[in-house]
Amino acid sequence: MAGAKSMQGLGGLMVFVLAATLSPGGATTLATASGMNFGYRRSLPLIVGISLGLACMAAAGSAGVESIFVAVPALRSAVKVGGTLYLLWLAFQLARTGAPKATGPAAEPTGIAGGAWLVLYNPKGWAMTTGAAASFSPVATDPAEVAVILGIVFGCFAWLSLSVWCLGGQMLRRALTRNWQWRALNLLLALLLVASILPIWIG
Repeated sequence: MAGAKSMQGLGGLMVFVLAATLSPGGATTLATASGMNFGYRRSLPLIVGISLGLACMAAAGSAGVESIFVAVPALRSAVKVGGTLYLLWLAFQLARTGAPKATGPAAEPTGIAGGAWLVLYNPKGWAMTTGAAASFSPVATDPAEVAVILGIVFGCFAWLSLSVWCLGGQMLRRALTRNWQWRALNLLLALLLVASILPIWIG
């Protein structure tokens, strides 16, 4: 009976995480833009960084790390400000990008550390993973095991979802034949990236 309950909880967790990671946001926008500008292979460090960051966040969330932000509001505000500045910088870099150059120094895609920071700075992400830990704790009886399961599920599904968005961007790349098209789409993605900041400050 306990095993069946655990499996049911695991199924619910997977559905929840798939919906959460597939939904549009800052990470998916950046993955799409990276796939469009650099292709899937060169975007892998970004995808790995975001996936690892979310996995660590989910594991730590099950340990109640979100309570630190509640206890120290100044820390939450500092993380918000730092994350907002980082996203604005990424949006600025994206907005001024045109078609990839065949020769000369090429721009570099966001790396593993940048991808991880994109996730870890977001207090709402901590609240989401902590809520997931509370809601799906029946997946295991040992708290450490719950943390491992949450980390694996969030990390794997983030990789899957971001790969879908990144490959979509790579496919879109083939339709862009003029420099103004690249600039227009990069500007649109930059604006979406800026828009993804609003939920961090609202609510």
